[in-house]
Amino acid sequence: MLFDGIFGGKGSIGLDIGSSYIKAVKLRESKGGYELELCHLHSLPPELIVDGSIIDSMRLVDSLKEMVRAAGIKVKDTTISISGHSSVIIKRISLPEMSEEELSESIKFEAEQYVPFDIEDVNLDFQIIGPKDEPGQMDVILVAVKKDIINEYIQVVKEAGLNPIIVDIDSFALENMFGVNYEIEPGKNIALLNIGASTINISILKGGISVFTRDSSLGSNLHTEALQREFNITYELAEKLKRGETVENVSQEDANGVIESASEEILSEISRSFDYYRSTTVHEDISEVILSGGCSLIRNFASMITERSGIETKIAEPFRNIRIPKKFDAAYIEEIAPMMAVAVGLAIRKQGDR
Repeated sequence: MLFDGIFGGKGSIGLDIGSSYIKAVKLRESKGGYELELCHLHSLPPELIVDGSIIDSMRLVDSLKEMVRAAGIKVKDTTISISGHSSVIIKRISLPEMSEEELSESIKFEAEQYVPFDIEDVNLDFQIIGPKDEPGQMDVILVAVKKDIINEYIQVVKEAGLNPIIVDIDSFALENMFGVNYEIEPGKNIALLNIGASTINISILKGGISVFTRDSSLGSNLHTEALQREFNITYELAEKLKRGETVENVSQEDANGVIESASEEILSEISRSFDYYRSTTVHEDISEVILSGGCSLIRNFASMITERSGIETKIAEPFRNIRIPKKFDAAYIEEIAPMMAVAVGLAIRKQGDR
């Protein structure tokens, strides 16, 4: 969306660079849909990426190279994405009706009042959603991302030997994933909730179209840190406990208690976002939550959201309508699937898409 390269290619890798894992997915378009060609999950050392900013680019390049080798990636073209409340601004705004060409020319001027950064320091993009009820007005999704953040990611991916052809936004990648795998029901508002180690992406869709997006710098690192503190264990052991694996001298029951307490801040943030959405719309409620990201693998986390919000929460199925060839370990793909939602959405992207 925000950066289209000039070279096409035989499909690109959807590369979701999170703060705990790099996720890579490649799809092949086949008759009537998609088929999985590559699916790889690669863990990252902590603190390489904090709140969407790259802290240690050399080690991140090394990790990317390692992942390319381990996954046997031959294709260079990649689609990457960015999120983060301090570097990405997504706003739904109302403007006088005009053509896409006219808006392209005036977008800088229109965006200035909504973007808290110098307009020269950001890449801008927009999508016209459609006319509003008031005559002569239209709804537009405005996106602004700091150029230095985009350039950081592009540089790292290039140094790892890959060719970034598109830079997208996590929330929009989630919408792509949803569009391919789920039936769109016109009257339903669906919240796509992606919770990684250090970011929450919330995207609310009405009839399949984004009406609300919000990023927050909280995530499942809260669980890891709480487990480390409580049981005086390493980061690696805390991650194991979080996934429900056995760790010496720690009962799963005690671990679950710590995880539940540490979830409080995340659940409050989700509730605040949902309340804010309701306050900005007239009598609109959310019919269903679809949960993805590493947090979705924590036992009972989806039911905690249901309990707190009163909205049925289901785990995302990003491969629901994607054919999985026999060469893949079906059980493993099913296990990691909720973490691959953004990467699947990126793998679907094509140059020139809106």
